[in-house]
Amino acid sequence: MSIGETACTYAALILHDDGISITAEKIATLVKSANVTVESYWPSLFAKLCEKKNIEDLILNVCAGGGGAAVAVSAPAGGAASGGALAAAAPAVEEKKEEPKEESDEDMGFSLFD
Repeated sequence: MSIGETACTYAALILHDDGISITAEKIATLVKSANVTVESYWPSLFAKLCEKKNIEDLILNVCAGGGGAAVAVSAPAGGAASGGALAAAAPAVEEKKEEPKEESDEDMGFSLFD
């Protein structure tokens, strides 16, 4: 990831966290105030991404990526997101199963060298 991408990412996260609408101008202003020089196209690309994608979904699914196939999760058709949609998107937690301990030779009363 380049410095420009990283700076725009942080700027978009800052704007989202403060509840401010994410625009190319605001991203560019934040990046400039941090004394970071970026290519002129980065702020507009990140602003377009933030218009089309829900930032909270991106944050929640940051570890869901990888080599496997992508899973698409969409909001209900009514337009109102419910807590059930977020719960359905969360991966199931596996329960840890304890493996049975193998008996060692010491437990049986003899060893290899007796």
